[in-house]
Amino acid sequence: MTTSEAAPTPTLPRKRGRESEAEPRTGGGLPTSATALSQAKRLVVKIGSALLVGEDGEIDRPWLDALVDDLARCRARRQEVIVVSSGAIAVGRRHLGLRGSALRLEEKQAAAATGQIRLAHAYQEALARHGITVAQILLTLEDTEERRRHLNARATFAQLLGLGAVPVVNENDTIATAEIRFGDNDRLAARVAQMASADMLVLLSDIDGLYSADPRNDPAARHIPLVRDLGPEIEGMAGSAPPGYSSGGMVTKLAAARIAMQAGCHMLIAEGRPKGNEMAGPLGAIEAGARATLFLPHSEPRSARKAWIAGAVNPAGALIVDDGAARALHSGKSLLPAGVVGIEGAFERGDCVVIRTRAGIEAGRGLSAYAAADIRLIAGHKSGEIATILGYRGRDEIIHRDDLVLTEAR
Repeated sequence: MTTSEAAPTPTLPRKRGRESEAEPRTGGGLPTSATALSQAKRLVVKIGSALLVGEDGEIDRPWLDALVDDLARCRARRQEVIVVSSGAIAVGRRHLGLRGSALRLEEKQAAAATGQIRLAHAYQEALARHGITVAQILLTLEDTEERRRHLNARATFAQLLGLGAVPVVNENDTIATAEIRFGDNDRLAARVAQMASADMLVLLSDIDGLYSADPRNDPAARHIPLVRDLGPEIEGMAGSAPPGYSSGGMVTKLAAARIAMQAGCHMLIAEGRPKGNEMAGPLGAIEAGARATLFLPHSEPRSARKAWIAGAVNPAGALIVDDGAARALHSGKSLLPAGVVGIEGAFERGDCVVIRTRAGIEAGRGLSAYAAADIRLIAGHKSGEIATILGYRGRDEIIHRDDLVLTEAR
């Protein structure tokens, strides 16, 4: 996404030779929080425990109903919605009689095991009022970092959204160890947005956005409505996490913003309980002009994903293609098995591989739909022969054009 050419009116002091990192203006083509939210095609909404779970350890049903009314309205205007919800541990600990502010890992896992059931049931009941089907997805850090599991989860999200369901995601605290946990759902939500190629992530919290300093400690702190770059000046504004159930705070929200922006996804930090009307829907309040902070990406989701393929993944192998296949790739086609004349390395489905010509020139990189062993069997054959050769029906393409980046100028 491009920004206005007009000189901005900064909310932060300018630094010599560079533009301010915070931009309050909404003119000149820059979106407001309301327009960015209403125009998103695929929306991820993250809900913090402090919003969803009361001090008594029970789910706040009126608040959840107000949020679900917002989600139903988004769905009615053809927006796809994914929810990332905290709260399982907070709900489960009460029903297991777990006391104290700091639980051991195994106690958290036990609390999550019982809390997930109650949480999923609450979402099911709330969304059923609008005739919307809910689906539960539990993820660990490894599910988002390991490429094959990432692709499987991505495909599941796409299928559920295509069938009209609302996925409700939480970290799989029942099996994740301390070493492989996100530890907060802000970054999990950003990884989900990245995985699903969402164009908007909303972090609903107990604060209405980013401030120049912690507003709990500094009454002169200024609200920052728009952020285009996450430099040291912006990162220095993060404070400590608030007390209570929340494990995040502004530090993890800015970490989530970095993930989302790099994935080509807008992000909003907004108040979960709108001031003056705590039972109003938080998304509706944003669209009505409630204060929030909007983070702007520098690319669209697909181009950001392809940039990740081109530069952020270490190739696991290589495919050698004939001249006809190389020409087809440059014309925007996918890589079919008929054009493959050689395979290097031992890679699995979902791994990133290099595509080379017979002359040894790198033509591109992409995510393979088949393992190397299977490609060795189907190379040189037509797509219609794949099922007969392998004994199962896979994709017609070895690398689909959506998972392909050209790295050589024609």
